[in-house]
Amino acid sequence: MIFILELIGTIAFAFSGCMVANSKRMDIFGVWVLGTVTAVGGGAVRDVLLGQFPPNMFRDGVYVAAATATVVFWLWMAAKKGALPRRHFHQLTQVMDISDSIGLGVFAVVGSQTAIRCGYGGNWFLVIFVGVLTGVGGGLMRDVMANMMPMIFRKRIYASAAMAGSIVYVVLLSLVPEIDAILAGIATVFAIRTMASLRHWDLPVYVLEPEDQEQDS
Repeated sequence: MIFILELIGTIAFAFSGCMVANSKRMDIFGVWVLGTVTAVGGGAVRDVLLGQFPPNMFRDGVYVAAATATVVFWLWMAAKKGALPRRHFHQLTQVMDISDSIGLGVFAVVGSQTAIRCGYGGNWFLVIFVGVLTGVGGGLMRDVMANMMPMIFRKRIYASAAMAGSIVYVVLLSLVPEIDAILAGIATVFAIRTMASLRHWDLPVYVLEPEDQEQDS
């Protein structure tokens, strides 16, 4: 079950990476790099934090293969379609948001689960921290490589949703069967991200600026 969820998250994140690469008009190599990094980058960060070397992406090629297959499908679709009506392109962007939310939820929960299985179950701070970084790590790398302000700092309650999902998973783990805790954590992330996208929720922004003109004394 966990393996299937990880594959779903990998494909979902790879798709979102392809969308960003498309918006930046990258060539096919750039699309592959951005799609793959988005898909497996968070897991690599998780493994480095937990001292698992080499990271799982190098020990089990199925994740890179799944990301590559997603990129190939995206490139085939882009080459065949060429251009889409604005309405259809907007719908595709919405699909990207859904895919990104699924990937975020899956990797946030799986990251926390991996930390627990490595023997850190008694340290909730570490478990949740690893979960959040696993969820946002790939997207963070994607945005930096695409020369964008990372989404986790600017839009639609991103890292906070990953944190909420990890917390739900950790809290429920001792109360319900593990699969129920996993699904609840993923559903929490997906629900928060979906509502944030539909209702345009963002965290508050406070900026301290000098006045345009000093008042006369």
